Amino acid sequence: MSNITFTMIKPDAVANGYTGKIIDQILEAGFTIQAMKYVRLSEETAGAFYDIHRERSFFKELVDFMTSGTIVAAVLVKDNAVADFRTLIGATDPAKAEPGTVRNRFAKSIEANAIHGSDSDANAAHEASFFFSAFERF
Repeated sequence: MSNITFTMIKPDAVANGYTGKIIDQILEAGFTIQAMKYVRLSEETAGAFYDIHRERSFFKELVDFMTSGTIVAAVLVKDNAVADFRTLIGATDPAKAEPGTVRNRFAKSIEANAIHGSDSDANAAHEASFFFSAFERF
């Protein structure tokens, strides 16, 4: 079990002004921010990040959405980080997300679901390293 996870506040949530409220909710849940930055993903970078989904029917729409505006990428620290963060953000479909979760509060749809959270310790390490060098993590 790792003590880090990776997240991205997605373009829909950033554009709607939810960044501060989402960060507050993350901090209130006991996470520490190890690294964070605003980024505008290029099609190439978004495609590389979501390469695991390249053969799926929704890949192009996902890349288009993730390049549609600014995102906030962050590495978070807490014991049991991946599982606790997945609980905090809620189900991918905001209609099925538990009340009070990030997606329940701030997402509009399955596609525009406000936030990404790593789904495993291995992916958390990979995703964090994709966006942040060791020099950028505190």
